[in-house]
Amino acid sequence: MDTSQTEKSTINKLYWNILPFLVLCYIVAFLDRVNVGFAALHMNETLAFSAKIFGFGAGIFSIGYFLFEVPSNLILHRVGARIWIARIMVTWGIISAGFAFVGGEMSFYVMRFLLGVAEAGFFPGIVLYLSLWFPARVLASATAIFILGLPVSVLIGAPVSTAIIAYMNNFAGFHGWQWMFLIEGALAVVVGVIAFFKLESSPAKAKWLDANERQWLVQTLDQERRQKEGKGQYSVMQTLVNGKVLLLSFAIFCNITALFGVTLWMPQIIKGFGGLSNTQSGLLTAIPYLCAGICMVLNARHSDKTGEKRLHILLPASIGAVGLLVAGFSPSPATGLIGLCIAASGILSSNILFWPLPTMFLTGAAAAAGIGLVNSVGNLGGFVGPYLTGWARDAFGNYAAGMVVLACMVLAYGLIIFTFLSGMNARASRAGGDGYVGATSSR
Repeated sequence: MDTSQTEKSTINKLYWNILPFLVLCYIVAFLDRVNVGFAALHMNETLAFSAKIFGFGAGIFSIGYFLFEVPSNLILHRVGARIWIARIMVTWGIISAGFAFVGGEMSFYVMRFLLGVAEAGFFPGIVLYLSLWFPARVLASATAIFILGLPVSVLIGAPVSTAIIAYMNNFAGFHGWQWMFLIEGALAVVVGVIAFFKLESSPAKAKWLDANERQWLVQTLDQERRQKEGKGQYSVMQTLVNGKVLLLSFAIFCNITALFGVTLWMPQIIKGFGGLSNTQSGLLTAIPYLCAGICMVLNARHSDKTGEKRLHILLPASIGAVGLLVAGFSPSPATGLIGLCIAASGILSSNILFWPLPTMFLTGAAAAAGIGLVNSVGNLGGFVGPYLTGWARDAFGNYAAGMVVLACMVLAYGLIIFTFLSGMNARASRAGGDGYVGATSSR
């Protein structure tokens, strides 16, 4: 078998043996993070939560996530993905199921904080895991496929969660929203146990690759690692204060503020358009994520085909900002829903091309720390966005003011990343080399 055939067969096996299960894991992860938005249509009334209380509780998840993100990712780097990702999923599944027993404002806050602590390290751990398996030229596509779990989770979760809430209400003395937390939390525990047996620790031990494929993959990844290290290595502490890492952290903070500012409120925003029941509002939440899933795939594939990344981030971010404004100032329910479709498509299409960026210049423990820091700071936006939306709803009686701020945040994200990639390319050109590994995809 020649090298080109070996490369093609290896990449194909990587896609089919790694990504489907990781997408499943992310579907479960994101569903347990955002199912509180579906529960809120009923839970807020049962527990007498105001919009401000719900927004604060929904967002405080990100505080726990922020505090434990970097330590969790460093532990994953040391003990391996198989053990640590399984631990993360089982722990958050148990806590998510515990939401069925929330009885008031303080217990809601505590449980959301603990859920963030439990899930800390999952997403950046998977991003790191992918970088240890996929060569740079296909890493962006692999990451994009993994992040498809986000819209798919809502696309599936909207009808499933809504059905559980509607049809299991008062079964065995529990509200429907309590059953939703119990069932979906238990699913995370089951998938976490499977992860312990499913995930391979390294390419060198992958039994589903033949000897030639295994050798080609190990050599290719090692060559890329040495190429990045040849341009400079960072210690963990140097990584945590590195200017590029801090800039990426702030950029994704802006994106995630917009993402969760609208995601956790979307069922209530749609119901606020008027004339819809709780069940109808929950089901309609799937439509923006269906649109987003299609646009994510198209944007990622076109970026890979053309080798261009800057505009493939800036343009969707700008479009997402427009969608938020349309949703916030909608004159009709139909226009509002169209605005949410545009917003979700733009925000998520720009988000998926972000995550390979830290691995363009970080390796080893530095990559674990850097990706962990970027994601932890970024996920503070998961606190700011929902709280801001809830505060604005209580203060102004509508979502318009909140949508304006979220639109500015996602637009700022696109401009920062456009500038960042332009600067990296300029420095690479002045050095007379090819730049960082994978930098050719950002021209």
